[in-house]
Amino acid sequence: MNVPAVSTKSGRRVALLNPSPSQIVIGDIAHGLAHQCRFNGQTSKFYSVAQHSVLVASILPRELRLAGLLHDASEAYLGDVVQPLKDLLPEYQAIEENFCKVLSMRFGVNLQYNDAIRHADLVVLATERRDLMPMDMADWSSIAGITPMSRTIKPMTPEAASAQFMEMFFTLTNQKKAIKNPAIIKQLLNYLLINRPSLLSR
Repeated sequence: MNVPAVSTKSGRRVALLNPSPSQIVIGDIAHGLAHQCRFNGQTSKFYSVAQHSVLVASILPRELRLAGLLHDASEAYLGDVVQPLKDLLPEYQAIEENFCKVLSMRFGVNLQYNDAIRHADLVVLATERRDLMPMDMADWSSIAGITPMSRTIKPMTPEAASAQFMEMFFTLTNQKKAIKNPAIIKQLLNYLLINRPSLLSR
């Protein structure tokens, strides 16, 4: 019997209904999110989920930034489903919730609903609408009363967004701890092998 699974850049197969923490690596998440465009691609320029995640993390208190960075990590495996469609797919929501639990275990961070992260997500959403979807005149009730960021979003290439995502991840997980943690070292080496092989050949 075939188990529903998705393939990743690192060559792993990640089960959709029963993913294992051992199947999850940060390099695959960064790569996947960096190559997915927000809003079904209906933005004025390509703008990735990875860049969105970094922006959300950047406006959160230090203790919540890792959770903010990973709040959409499940989309690296499940895709970025727009909210109106997600609301129509209860089975998808259950699968996504299960992925969040596995990701929480994998990275030792709580990815359950958090008011502060939700608010930061909405602030970035309001900014994205202002900067990347200027032609949309619809009423977005979810961001009513939300003040966008003062800075303007400048979309990054997938490669730049992936690198920024990885840099923030390793900064937030603390390099001193990483040196003592074989799992984090393995993730870093895996990322470098896939994305920066020239660094390992020197």
